[in-house]
Amino acid sequence: MLRRLHKDQPASFAFTPANLEWAQGQISKYPAGRQASAIIPLLWRAQEQEGWLSRPAIELVADMLGLAYIRALEVATFYFMFQLQPTGRIAHVQICGTTSCMICGAEDLIKVCKELIAPAQHALSADGNFSWEEVECMGACANAPMAQIGKDYYEDLTPEKLRDLIGRFSKGEVPVPGPQNGRYAAEPLSGLTSLKDFESGRAQYNASAQRAVDIGDVVKRIDGTEVPILTPWLGKSAKAAPAGDVALAEKPAAAASKAEKPAEAATEGTKPAALTAPRDGAADALQTIEGIGPALEKLCHELGIFHFDQIANWGPAEIAWMDANLKGFRGRVTRDKWVAQAKLIGEVGIPEFLRRAKTNDY
Repeated sequence: MLRRLHKDQPASFAFTPANLEWAQGQISKYPAGRQASAIIPLLWRAQEQEGWLSRPAIELVADMLGLAYIRALEVATFYFMFQLQPTGRIAHVQICGTTSCMICGAEDLIKVCKELIAPAQHALSADGNFSWEEVECMGACANAPMAQIGKDYYEDLTPEKLRDLIGRFSKGEVPVPGPQNGRYAAEPLSGLTSLKDFESGRAQYNASAQRAVDIGDVVKRIDGTEVPILTPWLGKSAKAAPAGDVALAEKPAAAASKAEKPAEAATEGTKPAALTAPRDGAADALQTIEGIGPALEKLCHELGIFHFDQIANWGPAEIAWMDANLKGFRGRVTRDKWVAQAKLIGEVGIPEFLRRAKTNDY
């Protein structure tokens, strides 16, 4: 299935301060040079904040991780969990249409969505409050038919029950998730045949439904203030950031440096020969090199590196210095073979280099 970015895009995207702090905590989980591993949780957080993934959000995440935009776009368009178009302000309804749910009435649930929300999948309702889609198996076959609304499962549905749920969501209510026919979890419809003593000591709802009730954010957008932002891998809990939006213009410097910002330049190796400005006023497109994204290109410029031949001339001492001084991206020169790539560009030109780069033939 072809997945493309929506034709209408917002002008910008910025994480809330708390979500930005959360994102930087995720990046800090990974060793130097491996920050790109945080791409899925960061894209997911952006979607949880806005309800969908816009192009500015994808590009901001790419900048935070030092990736070329196409790398982040590849991830966002590959995984169907990422919504590439606006979703309802209140909730996005996902109807399971796979075998168990289909034979138990999922088609009737889809008819309700077409009637109450929109005739087509991924379209917004007239008031902009809801959207819907049919999805593959969601693993709740014993409670078919079911739907995921927001972050939770609503199971054992009928068309009437789904109508009622959508109506209650419209009024600002948050119906209790889980089975909607009186079942506790996924026990037989006729009642328990074993473990009957369990009934006397159990909580009011099953574990997932109880948790949703306790935290009360079933369909709520995530702004980062819901729970403490924990970073146990750093041996501490992070403090919440001050209120207020983070401007998109701040993204390269803020995102690239906060996770790892040395007080002064590291002393490993020898600093490469630098220029005060690009020759003839035009820098080479350093992002041609695999592993250099917008944020890293900007850092290179700040360090006086503007041209492929500068990189191609680095020896072990210069590589060590660059690896140690790329703020937030330590080790990237060695990991992504910048010198070998720059030499190849000088030898064969950019078109041939790009052909060979598809097979890492450098």
